[in-house]
Amino acid sequence: MSAPDPELKKELDATLHTRRELGPEYEDELIDSFLEKVEQRLDNVVDKRMRRQLAEQQMVAARGASPGRPHQGSPVFSDGLGARLGLAVASLVLAIPLSAIAVANAGMTGLVTCWLGIVAVNALQASRSWFSHGRRDDGRRGDE
Repeated sequence: MSAPDPELKKELDATLHTRRELGPEYEDELIDSFLEKVEQRLDNVVDKRMRRQLAEQQMVAARGASPGRPHQGSPVFSDGLGARLGLAVASLVLAIPLSAIAVANAGMTGLVTCWLGIVAVNALQASRSWFSHGRRDDGRRGDE
């Protein structure tokens, strides 16, 4: 995992400082504001990665490599690995503030519920990818 984003850390520090000054009655608004900033940052990272992946795929196509046989050394994720990786990264990034919110509002029960939801979303995505991986584009089973 990469190092924490210093700008996002400053935003969190500012949010916590503002919460101390304004008191708990503004906590929901401050948390919503911070989560919007995290979501924007995450969207930017995912967009950047998707643009990079698309550019790599276009380079492979421009070199004449077929989709089934990518040019050696070129990472082409035809099975949706980029989407799964993006969801996993997003889950881990959002798990931190969601866990804090869950513990603050519902204690250990909230934390367990929060993580069960995170695991369920990732498991559902993994199972969809796993089950669809066995099918070919024409709708028949891959082993037929």
